Amino acid sequence: MIDTSSIQLTLINQAIEKRDGRKQKYDPAKIKNALIQAVQKSNLPYAKVTIEEITNEVDRIIQQSEPTSIHTSLIDEYVLERLHHHGMKDLADSYIQRRKEKAERRKNSRDINQKIDQLLDKDPTVVNENANKDSKVFNTQRDLTAGSVGKTIGLRMLPPHVANAHEKGEIHYHDLDYTPYAPMTNCCLIDFKTMFEEGFEIGNAEVESPRSIQTAAAQTAQIIANVASSQYGGCSFDRVDEVLAPYAEINYQKNLTTAKEWIEGVERQEKFALEKTKKDIYDAMQSLEYEINTLYTSQGQTPFTTLGFGLGTSWIEREIQASILKIRINGLGKEKRTAIFPKLVFTLKRGVNLEPQDPNYDIKQLALECSTKRMYPDVLSYDKIVELTGSFKVPMGCRSFLQSWQDQEGNEVTSGRMNLGVVTLNLPRIAIEADKSFDKFYELLEERLNVIKDALMFKASRTMEAKPENAPILYLHGAFGEKLKTSDKVEELFLNKRATVSLGYIGLYEVAAAFYGKAWEDNPEAKNFTLNVIKILKAKADEWGDEANLHFSVYSTPSESLTDRFCRLDREKFGAIEDITEKGYYTNSFHYDVRKAPTPFEKIDFEKEYAPYTSGGFIHYCEYPKLQTNPKALEAVWDYAYDRVGYLGTNTPIDHCYECNFDGDFNPTEKGFECPNCGNTNPETCDVVKRTCGYLGNPQKRPMVEGRHEEISSRKKHMKGSDSY
Repeated sequence: MIDTSSIQLTLINQAIEKRDGRKQKYDPAKIKNALIQAVQKSNLPYAKVTIEEITNEVDRIIQQSEPTSIHTSLIDEYVLERLHHHGMKDLADSYIQRRKEKAERRKNSRDINQKIDQLLDKDPTVVNENANKDSKVFNTQRDLTAGSVGKTIGLRMLPPHVANAHEKGEIHYHDLDYTPYAPMTNCCLIDFKTMFEEGFEIGNAEVESPRSIQTAAAQTAQIIANVASSQYGGCSFDRVDEVLAPYAEINYQKNLTTAKEWIEGVERQEKFALEKTKKDIYDAMQSLEYEINTLYTSQGQTPFTTLGFGLGTSWIEREIQASILKIRINGLGKEKRTAIFPKLVFTLKRGVNLEPQDPNYDIKQLALECSTKRMYPDVLSYDKIVELTGSFKVPMGCRSFLQSWQDQEGNEVTSGRMNLGVVTLNLPRIAIEADKSFDKFYELLEERLNVIKDALMFKASRTMEAKPENAPILYLHGAFGEKLKTSDKVEELFLNKRATVSLGYIGLYEVAAAFYGKAWEDNPEAKNFTLNVIKILKAKADEWGDEANLHFSVYSTPSESLTDRFCRLDREKFGAIEDITEKGYYTNSFHYDVRKAPTPFEKIDFEKEYAPYTSGGFIHYCEYPKLQTNPKALEAVWDYAYDRVGYLGTNTPIDHCYECNFDGDFNPTEKGFECPNCGNTNPETCDVVKRTCGYLGNPQKRPMVEGRHEEISSRKKHMKGSDSY
C-alpha cells in the first residue's frame, strides 16, 4: 500500500456540492485518496510524490476559484486536466474507470434485476447475510427474493444523502429488505401477561385466557409466531417463570381435585398433585422449546426469541426455571442437538440466587451446568441493569435494551414496548480518513452523525405511517401493551420516549488501532479516546431524543454481516491496512480485540466503562475452553461480573461429531468447520454451534458471511491465569 502519511494538505472553507445534493467542507485529502485508489486499481508505477504534486495542483486551482461551492464533477475535470497536462494518460484512464465503476455500483444497488441476479447466483453476501436463515428452503428463498426487491425500492425511498452514505459504507441503514418499503418496527418486549389475562385475537380466532400451563405455552408460541411475522427484529418474553406461574397453579388445583377424587389421604393427594404439576410444567416447557424451533415466520426464519427468567421464588416459578434449563441441557431430537432458539437469559440477583444462602442458589447451579453444555443461558446482573437502564428488563432480541419509562399514573412499563430500528456508523472509516489527525476525526464524526440523525429520523417517521390494521397482533390485540382502535395513530405507542430508536456503531477497537497501534488496550490515553467517542454518540443521541420525543439510544451493533460489509468496502477503498482492514472483519461493539487473550476478569474490567454510554444495546462475552467438568470456574466469572457489568455471555466449545463422538471445538476451515478427530464436515452428522454475535448459530447448516467466519476463527480463549478462577 502507498504510504501517504507524510502528505500535508491545506483545508479551506470552501463547500463541495456532492452528487446527492449535500454540501460538505472541501477536503483535498479526498482528491489524494481518489488518485491513490486509481493507482492501486491499475498497479501503475507512480510514486507518492506524483500523487502529491497532482493533488496540490488541483488544490491550488480550487483555492483560486471564485465560487464558494464547487460540484464534485468539476473537481474530477480539474484532476483529469492536470493528469493529461503531465502526460499521465494511463492514470487518467484508471481514474475515469474508477469513477464509472462507482457510478455503476450505485446504479446496480438500486436495480431490482441486478439484486435478483445476485440471489440466483447465490452471492454469499446475499444468501448468508443472516445466519438464522436457511437459503436452501423455499420459504426463505421467497423471503430473500422479496427482500431483494424491498432493498432496491427502499434505497429509492431514502433521502438521497442517506442512501448514498449507506451505499458507500459510511453508515448502514439496517433491515433495508423490510424497511422503509414497509413501515415495520424492529424488536419488542411482548406484553404476554396482559394478553393472557385479557385474551387476544389471531387471524379469525378469538383466544381466551389459558386455563392450564400447557395452553399458556401453546399460546406463547402462537403469539411469538404472529409477532415475529409482523416486525423484523427479535421478540422477548420477560419474566416467563412469573408470568406463566398462575396457569401452572390452575394445573395444580385441577390435579389436587382429581387426587381427592381417587386417592385417600391428604399427604398422598398433595404429593400426587405436586408431582403431576411438575410433569405438566416440564411437558409445557418442552413443547414450547420444540414449537419455537419448528416454526418459520413470514421472514423465512425461526422466530428470534428470547426468554428471560430467574427471579421467581415460589415452588412453581422455580419449577418453570428448572424445566427450561433441564430441557435445554437434554437437547433437541434423538441426537440431542443444541437448540439455537429461544435464546435463554437467566437473571442473577443478590438475595435470590447469587450466593449459597440464597433460596434459588440451586437454580443458579443448574444454569451454570446448562451454560457449560449449551452456551445459554446468558446472564443479567439485576442491580447493574437497573443502574444502567433505570429499571429491570431483559433485552429485546439479543441486546437492545429499553430505558426506564413510566405511564401517566407513574407505573414503570417495560413489556409492550419496542424499538423502531437501527442505523450504524462506520467508525473505522472515519479513523482511516482522518489519517492520524484527531481534529479531522472529530470533524468527520460530526459530519457523519448529521447524516445518521437524518437517517434515524426518517426511519422513525416511516414507522409512524403504519396503520393499526397493518399489524393487528401488535397494535389492536395487545402485544404492544395498549390496544389501539383502527382509527388511532400508531405513534401513540412510540412518542413520549416510550419507544427507542438506535444509533449503532462498530469497530471501536480499529478506531484506536488507527491512532495508537494494535496493542492499545493498556494505553490510558487510547482508552480515554475511545470513551470520548462513545460519550459524543451518547450526547448526540440524548439531544436528538429531546428534539424528536423518542428515546434515541446508543447501540453496540451486533454486526452479524456488517462486520464483513464495512471492512470489505473499506479494504476496496483504502487497501489492506494492518490490524484494521487486513483482518477481513471489524470488531463488534466496544469489545477487546478477539485475537488477544486476557483473563475473563481483565476483559470485564476493560469493557465495563463503555456500557454506561451504550445502554441502548450491549453485551459482554468471555471465551473459555471446555467447562463441562469445571462449572465453578464459570461461576467465579459470573460472580465477579455481577457488580461490574450488566449482561454477560458464555462462549465455550460445545461442538459434537456423531461419526466419531468427538466433543469440543471444531477447527475452522476456509469453508466452515471440521472435526479435529476425524475431519467430518457433514452438517447432518455433526452439530457445530458458535456464537454468531448476540445469539448462537450453526454455521455448518446455515453458513455465515466470510468476515464473521474470519472473526470467529480469530477468537482466542481467555485462559491466561485461568487457574485463579
